Amino acid sequence: MHHDWNALADEALDGRIISRESARAVLAAHDDELLSQLAAAYRVRRHYWSNKVRLHFLLNAQSGLCPEDCHYCSQSKISTADIEKYPLLAREKILDAAERAATLKAGTFCLVISGRAPGERVFGKILDAVGEIKANHDLRVCACLGLLNDDQAHRLKAAGVDTVNHNLNTSESYHGEICTTHTFEDRKTTIRNVHDAGISSCSGGIIGMGESDDDIIDLALSLREMDVSSVPVNFLIPIDGTPLAGINELNPRRCLRVLCLYRFLLPSKKIRIAGGREVHLRSLQPLGLYPANSLFIGDYLTTAGQEARADLEMIRDAGFVLEAPDGTVLQGDPLAGLDDYLAAMPAVGYAAVEGPHGS
Repeated sequence: MHHDWNALADEALDGRIISRESARAVLAAHDDELLSQLAAAYRVRRHYWSNKVRLHFLLNAQSGLCPEDCHYCSQSKISTADIEKYPLLAREKILDAAERAATLKAGTFCLVISGRAPGERVFGKILDAVGEIKANHDLRVCACLGLLNDDQAHRLKAAGVDTVNHNLNTSESYHGEICTTHTFEDRKTTIRNVHDAGISSCSGGIIGMGESDDDIIDLALSLREMDVSSVPVNFLIPIDGTPLAGINELNPRRCLRVLCLYRFLLPSKKIRIAGGREVHLRSLQPLGLYPANSLFIGDYLTTAGQEARADLEMIRDAGFVLEAPDGTVLQGDPLAGLDDYLAAMPAVGYAAVEGPHGS
């Protein structure tokens, strides 16, 4: 049965929520419908974001040693994955990473720490580093620090943090299958605290953890209801030593259909192809730019991403342009001088994760 995907684009552009039946149809569509779906999703993306691509650079500033049991994560207390574990990186390393982010033309620097919630000593160091980054670079700073209370959210705002990432990860009904040490409601409370402090929210999920199509739809509807501004869509990289190690239910076309669905359900939001992009989209990565308008460049939390040069070439080759931190188009060739810089730049001190699944 052929659907009129353009009609879904019209509904999205009119501000209406597409029906659950239509949403299911997007995910269940046959492969020969894929280009039509991408074209319809691109109409919505182009309306809100033109052909701009926003780049985010991720630093895993504290790895492992986490008391939570999130089943996808190599840093959890139940994971036996062989990852580098370390306490909060020294301030110099964090500032070096921000320098690298600026050189890679990233508009946003994402500072991530593992753990349930930040302790006061670490929190103070994060605030200090953020102040210095904002003073030295034209970068937006996104902090991903775990569960946050109202006071912490307001202190992040005062320090200059632009965005806080805290992923809902999956639907409310499937959350208990993925994590038992905190609730879906705990996560929603953190997002509310962030909004109340006047900070922009970034929240998405991980696709491919054994959830149903309805779970994927429900997650998008929860994000819409909470009015988050930026939505990272991660595709599970099953990591040995984690409970989800054996799961493999994704292919590139499935991933692209999910991105199209999220564009229809979250028309005006920044949708970012996040962890698992290279692994799951593979040669179809450029097609992901038609529904999505944002990428991570560089590495993830404990897994390496593809080379920055390849990402920048892909964006340029597909006819897209880079978005500056203020939302304008970045002028000049982003590849100019990049090789010399990368050759001279020491790798930032971290195991160059299964994607920015957050804490």
